[in-house]
Amino acid sequence: MEDLKQVAARAALDFIKPGQVIGIGAGSTMAHLVNYLKEDATRWKHITTVTSSFNTRQLLLENGFVVKPISEVSKLDIYFDGCDQFDQHLNALKSGGGIHTHEKLLAAMADKFILVGDGSKYVAQLYTTFPVVIELIPESLPFVMQRIRDLFSLANPVLRLSNKKDGAVISENGNLLIDIWFRSFPPLDSLNQRLKDIPGILETSLFYQMAQVAIIAGKNGVEIIRRDPTYLI
Repeated sequence: MEDLKQVAARAALDFIKPGQVIGIGAGSTMAHLVNYLKEDATRWKHITTVTSSFNTRQLLLENGFVVKPISEVSKLDIYFDGCDQFDQHLNALKSGGGIHTHEKLLAAMADKFILVGDGSKYVAQLYTTFPVVIELIPESLPFVMQRIRDLFSLANPVLRLSNKKDGAVISENGNLLIDIWFRSFPPLDSLNQRLKDIPGILETSLFYQMAQVAIIAGKNGVEIIRRDPTYLI
């Protein structure tokens, strides 16, 4: 039986046109998208790609895609990415990879930000089974931890530690990551700003009202969800 992530990734091909600049995120669904693109020479030979992910970049280069660094791009036609979960308003949490600052930059550059994944990612409202992750400069760690506890009584901030080496996980930008575990989420419409108002915090893993479209695959097939029902794909 075909993996539902593969089904969703294949459906994403319909959105890609020759001549476009395409952003591709991280994870197994994005790897499937790259592999399906490679099978369609009319598309992959005539697009430029940008990615937030080291692994995706390696896969793109190994398969002969044109890959530009993020620093050379200011606009994308489409950015595709997966997520841990997203709600009916397409608010998404992208907490696992720790590269959400680059992912959010690419999502903001894109004319269309499209979430791609299997149906298990789609929930009525975001659950606290995943943390909100923040990237912060190392010098701010004690201050940021205390400020989060002061501002959010239902939050437990935890410094992300590496399971491959002794010490903390270091981001692509040389910063630290804190997983904020909420017992109940504060209002999402203000959460990003409240966190980013804390000096030292660079970005959060909550993608609030950024995606326009989601492609999900479930037992009943592929479903295309628009944040705004009137949005033209």
